[in-house]
Amino acid sequence: MRGLMQDVPLTIDTIFRHAEAHHGDVPIVTNSPTGPTRTTYAEWARRTRRLGGVLDTLGVSADGRVGTFAWNSARHLELYFAVPCTGRVLHTLNVRLFPEQLTYIANHAEDEVVFVDRTVLPLLWPLIDTMPTVRHVVVMDDGGDAEVPDDPRVHDYEELVAAAEPVEFDVRDERSAAAMCYTSGTTGNPKGVVYSHRSTVLHTMAVVAPNGFGIGIDDVAMPVVPMFHANAWGIAQAAPAAGAAMVFPGPMMQPQALADLIVTESVTFTAGVPTIWQGMLPHLAGRPHRLRKIGCGGSAVPPALSRAYEEQVGLPIYQAWGMTETHPVASGGTLARRYDDADAETITAQRARQGIPLFGVEARIVEAGTTDPLPWDDVATGELQVRGPWCAQEYYEADAGTELTTPDGWMKTGDVAAMDAFGSIRIADRTKDLIKSGGEWISSVDLENAIMSHPAVAEAAVVAVPSPKWGERPLACVVLKAGETATEQEILDHVRPQVASWWLPDAVEFIDEVPKTSVGKFSKKDLRARFAEFPATS
Repeated sequence: MRGLMQDVPLTIDTIFRHAEAHHGDVPIVTNSPTGPTRTTYAEWARRTRRLGGVLDTLGVSADGRVGTFAWNSARHLELYFAVPCTGRVLHTLNVRLFPEQLTYIANHAEDEVVFVDRTVLPLLWPLIDTMPTVRHVVVMDDGGDAEVPDDPRVHDYEELVAAAEPVEFDVRDERSAAAMCYTSGTTGNPKGVVYSHRSTVLHTMAVVAPNGFGIGIDDVAMPVVPMFHANAWGIAQAAPAAGAAMVFPGPMMQPQALADLIVTESVTFTAGVPTIWQGMLPHLAGRPHRLRKIGCGGSAVPPALSRAYEEQVGLPIYQAWGMTETHPVASGGTLARRYDDADAETITAQRARQGIPLFGVEARIVEAGTTDPLPWDDVATGELQVRGPWCAQEYYEADAGTELTTPDGWMKTGDVAAMDAFGSIRIADRTKDLIKSGGEWISSVDLENAIMSHPAVAEAAVVAVPSPKWGERPLACVVLKAGETATEQEILDHVRPQVASWWLPDAVEFIDEVPKTSVGKFSKKDLRARFAEFPATS
C-alpha cells in the first residue's frame, strides 16, 4: 500500500515563492561604505525574477555554472535564488583565495559568467584571461571605487536588471544541482561539493528548527559567515523561508562596523567563525542589543571565549558543527533539559561540545580505517562519520582515489571525535592536526583551549614539531592581547593543571598573528611549514 499524499518536489523556488507571497513587507538591509541601503522581500523578489531574465539575456546554458565573487548583500541574495530557480548552478567563489586557487576553481567548475562586487573587482579582473569558460563579468557597485575595465565582456548589474524581463520559476527535478561550493583546499586542490534542490530545502527545514538556529518570523538575521563560504551556513535560505528580516554587512567586515550594525539594526541572530567573535567582543561588550543567539562554527569555540560573551554581552556563544560537505550544518549545541539544574562548570563543558546531530543526520565514530563503531562513552575517540540527505556522497569530478564515503555509505569527515551516551559530539581534532608523541595521540584543540583560557592570551594554535625521541612534540604558538604580557613559563604553568603532563608543549613561541585560511580558520599548515626546523628539546 502506498501513501496518497501529493508528490511536490522540494525545490528552492518554493522558498522564493513563500517569501514573495507572505513576507513582502519584511526589510532587507545591506551595509556599505556610504551607509546602509534598504529594501524589502517584495522588491527583492521583483528584482530576482528580472535577474533570471538577465541570465537568459547573457546566454547562460540550461545548467550553466554562474560564479559569484561578492560580499554578503541583497544583490548576492538575488543571485542565491535567481540562479538555481532558473535551473542554473550557483557557484560561490571565495574572495580570499590565492589567485591560482581561484583560477583552478573557476576552470574546474567551468563558470560561464561571474558576478563581482566592485570592491573586489581588482582581485578578479587580472585573472580573467586565465578562465577561458568565463564569457561575461557583471559588476555590482557596492560602493567601491575600483576602475571598471572598458571591455565588451564587462556589464553593469543594475543596467542588466533594469532592461530584463521577469521570468517564472518552475524547477521540476528536486535532485538537480542547485549550487556548488569548494572546500578550502587545506590539502591538495579544493574539492567541489554540489548541493541539490532537495538537499537545500531539507537543510533549510533543519536550520529553522529550534534545535538548529531556530530562525523565525520575528527574527532579524545577520549572516557574518560569508555567502561565498559553505552556503552561508544555510542562513540565506532559512531567513526567507521563515520570513525573518535580514541584515547584510556588505564589504564592511571590520569588528566595529559589525558590532554597530548588530546594535543599530536590532539583530536577533547572527553567526560566524570564532575569530570574528574574538575581534568583535570589545566593540559589543556592555552595549544594549536584541541578540538571542550567536552562532559559531568552522572550528572549535574556546570555552573562554564563550564565557567572555556570557559575562560581557549577556549570552554565551552557540556552537554548531558541520562542513562544506554537510551543507554545512550537521549538529547543534542546544542544551537538553537534563542540564537545567547542572552546575556552571558542567554547562560550560556542554556548550563547548559540537552537540547532537540535527534531525535528519546520523553520526558515528569508528576505528581509523574501519567501519567498526566505537562506544558512546565520551572516552573512545575515532573518526567521525555522518550520513543524511544533506551529506555529500562524492566530490564533483574528483581526482582518482578521492573517496568521500565508506563502503557502507557513511561520509568520512576527517574529524576525530568522541560521543557521550546521548550521542553528543565532542571534536578532539582534525585527523591531520593530531600530534602523535611516543605512540600516543595529543589533541591540539584541547591544548589550545587550555592556553586560551589564560587571561593574557588572544589566540593560540598548537602544531606538531619533529622530535628524534618521541616522533612529534607539541609547539604552542601564542598571540597575546594588546597591552598584555606573559612568559613561556607563565603559559606552561597555567596549562599544567589542565592536561596530562606528557601533553605539555615543549615550547611556547610568541607570534604577532596566527595565520588564517580563506574562511578565517587557523592555518596550521602554514605554522607547520614555518616551524618545520624548530629545534627539538626532547
